[in-house]
Amino acid sequence: MNPGIALAATAHHPGFLSPTGVEITFVLVGLATLGAALLTVTTRQLVHAALWLVVALGGLAVEYLLLTAEFIAWVQVLIYVGSVVVLLLFGLMLTRAPIGRSPDADSGNRWVALGVAGAAAVTLVWVVVDAFRATWINLHGAVQGTSRATGTSLFRHWVLPFEALSVLLLAALVGAIVLSRRDDGGRGSE
Repeated sequence: MNPGIALAATAHHPGFLSPTGVEITFVLVGLATLGAALLTVTTRQLVHAALWLVVALGGLAVEYLLLTAEFIAWVQVLIYVGSVVVLLLFGLMLTRAPIGRSPDADSGNRWVALGVAGAAAVTLVWVVVDAFRATWINLHGAVQGTSRATGTSLFRHWVLPFEALSVLLLAALVGAIVLSRRDDGGRGSE
């Protein structure tokens, strides 16, 4: 093989030792998102956990933007940050959840949960790295997926899961309203 051709081929695909600005930003945003996710599950204040969840989900949207998946990034912002977290906060307000530290938020299974979370994370990373080991994503080339192709795929194959999720969210909202409107059972006369 001609050494000039081999050098030109490696110039188009930078390796792990010469990261680009997008790759560095991706790693930094990923670390910030990981930190927010850890704070989401370790804080003992429910409202703070919901707000850290907003940061973690927003970080995922930024990661999608860095991967040039603008449609998925905006869906992430609109559905998860805009709907799910607002519904979660609405449910916290309606059920009169404690705003400060809550001793009920800790079940005492912290080490078991940490072990399960660590095993799940290691398994997920192993599966993803093994599946995409030889895959190279060219962020500077022509965009392969369009909004039309994404929409067609979503509405052809994923309509039922999205509808099931919307019914689940509606049930959670109705449940929060029922819990907030429930009679106190005469506790006010004591």
